[in-house]
Amino acid sequence: MRRVFWVALLAALIAVGTAGAGSAAANRWRGWDWRDWGKPRVHVVVQNADRCDPLGTGGCLYPYPNNYYTRRDPTTPTGLRLNLNPSSMPATGAGVHVDPTEWNRNDGFSPGQQIVVRIPGLDNQAAFDRTGLVPQSDIGESFARRQPLVLINAATGRRQPIWAELDSQATSDATRSLEIHPARNLREGARYIVALRNLKDRDGKTLAPSTIFRAYRDGLKTDSRAAEARRPAMKSIFRSLARAGIGRRDLYLAWDFTVASERSLSQRMLHIRNDAFAQLGDRNLADLKVQGSSPQFKVSGSQDFTAAQDPEIQRAVWGTVKVPCYLESPGCEAGSLFHYGADRLPAQKPGNFIDAYFRCIIPRNLPAGGGRALIYGHGLLGDPLDGGNSNTGAQGQLKTLAQDKGFVVCGTYWIGLSDAPAAPGFPKDIEQAGKAATDFSGFPPIVDRLQQGVLDYLYLGRAMIHPAGLGTDPAFRIGGQSVLKDFGPGRPSLFYDGNSEGGIEGGMLTAVAPDLNRSVLGVPGMDYPVLIQRSVDFAPFLAILNAVYPDQLERPLIYSLLGNVWDRGDPDGYAAHMTSDPYPNTPAHEVILTPAFGDHQVANVTALVEARTIGARVRAPILDPGRSTAVQPFFGIRRFRRYPFSGSALVMFDAGPLTALNPMGTPPAPDANVPPSVGQDPHEFPRRTQAARDLKDEFLRPGGRIETDPCAGKPCYANGYTGP
Repeated sequence: MRRVFWVALLAALIAVGTAGAGSAAANRWRGWDWRDWGKPRVHVVVQNADRCDPLGTGGCLYPYPNNYYTRRDPTTPTGLRLNLNPSSMPATGAGVHVDPTEWNRNDGFSPGQQIVVRIPGLDNQAAFDRTGLVPQSDIGESFARRQPLVLINAATGRRQPIWAELDSQATSDATRSLEIHPARNLREGARYIVALRNLKDRDGKTLAPSTIFRAYRDGLKTDSRAAEARRPAMKSIFRSLARAGIGRRDLYLAWDFTVASERSLSQRMLHIRNDAFAQLGDRNLADLKVQGSSPQFKVSGSQDFTAAQDPEIQRAVWGTVKVPCYLESPGCEAGSLFHYGADRLPAQKPGNFIDAYFRCIIPRNLPAGGGRALIYGHGLLGDPLDGGNSNTGAQGQLKTLAQDKGFVVCGTYWIGLSDAPAAPGFPKDIEQAGKAATDFSGFPPIVDRLQQGVLDYLYLGRAMIHPAGLGTDPAFRIGGQSVLKDFGPGRPSLFYDGNSEGGIEGGMLTAVAPDLNRSVLGVPGMDYPVLIQRSVDFAPFLAILNAVYPDQLERPLIYSLLGNVWDRGDPDGYAAHMTSDPYPNTPAHEVILTPAFGDHQVANVTALVEARTIGARVRAPILDPGRSTAVQPFFGIRRFRRYPFSGSALVMFDAGPLTALNPMGTPPAPDANVPPSVGQDPHEFPRRTQAARDLKDEFLRPGGRIETDPCAGKPCYANGYTGP
């Protein structure tokens, strides 16, 4: 009898030892420790453990992001795949949950993920300050020895620069979440651990952890099988924290999450780019050489202007470029997702193309040999060249740039977030955005269309510089010569400039662009889910969201969830490869960022995260003393003062403080997830500044660099402000 017992036990142990790492049996045995024998078991109540993390409070998916909401998948680079349950997703007031299908394609979370957690007692500013959590104004506190909030790379033990804030949009402490943001994007495919310790309430009293976390932390067994199945994962977290010098005795809460891989973030965009350019006969996209045929195009019309009609522009030209379409809808109309092939990658339906509208301007001051070819990215829900939807429209600052510096400028629609017309029976982009605000299941089609929009820009750029492209059409010829300059083999003849949405989406375009290697991103940023909470532009969108999703604790969660899908059409998912670490089959790029201090539409904080992530240096002097409220302004971004300067750079423009003598000034933006509401919005000012035009002129040319100090040793002022 004893022999039968021991044989059976041995067989069971072998079975457990060979079981998959994710099996419940294996996890229970790995969590067993002989030293726990005889200890009393802690009673815990665990509900919906199959879809809700028992560690969280305030909502099913809290805390988020969280490896608890993944499953093992050996086919992905991370070995994981998101496993969000429809019943756990945020719900409208009518009880309609967000469909997680597109989220569950990912093998991890966002590199710029907004981390959300609900901590009862630490839900007011007094408690935040008593605890000493790292604020946006002092990111250097991320590395303080006793900092109560740390985010560490589980493999290296290194801390991540971060900032934390309470949700300022909540109307009560009971519905207020703590939000944590990476101040530099997280590494693709890496696992991170969030740890909170020594937390205080408003009176300075130390907050006690939940019963279940205390059981994990203190090695106390529970009476819940679901809780015990989690114990091995928690032990791994505690070991990683110990190696990083974070003890467990004072921990209030800790959990882990894994960042999506490079493949998960960018494979769709790179695949449609590679496929579309292969159709032209160009498969080597890293050599900055134009090969194969030109995209097909049609010039629909042109108009010449007298000097009296327009002193800067002599001709406007418009037409369409034929681009392979990878969406389900014919002609890539709004409202549909990618069409996927058998390889689970976007595929072009036979014969499905989009006739991408373009508009171009040719300046009067056209240099000998032609003007530099510049593609321009328009603003939010705008149109090509930001000049209205007439065929001849262009923003005044853009016409001045073209005339003063000799650029021939073309643009198309950022479909997905544009004012592009729609075919009968299909929504416009703004209508699709409205639908998404009422049910976020309708949001992924916007992101897929944004990726198609980037491809439209790339095809337009190729048509501008191809020997058989636009320059062969009579509308692009003056005096028998093409108006578009060719700098010769191996020297890029195409450049990029964009503002606002064009400064944001332009970062993504730059990261995947095969025909240009330098871009200027005006009033830029990245990570739309962080940005939209801080932008006056999105107030109507957020008002709809707030009305449809009444649970205030779900709203920060919605922003966090958005990042997992929006990254596919946001530079946040591409920034790691925007400059010196290019994607395969892609050239390296250099970028200049030109934010407006205190911008009401694109938050400066998102531009600074972008600068840290792409390795840009900031021009100094940056601002006048006292202008920034930060303890260490521009923390983690190296300065440069010497010229010429080569490489990627951030050049801040400032219209000055709001005073009686400077009524067009603006204060620093709030250190909170709300938009600025005081002073003049400086969003338009940098692009209208002569210093910015001079900067573009020096940089946007083959081998370009910042040759001279654009602001003569002072901070770069804008809108006529000349300093204190």
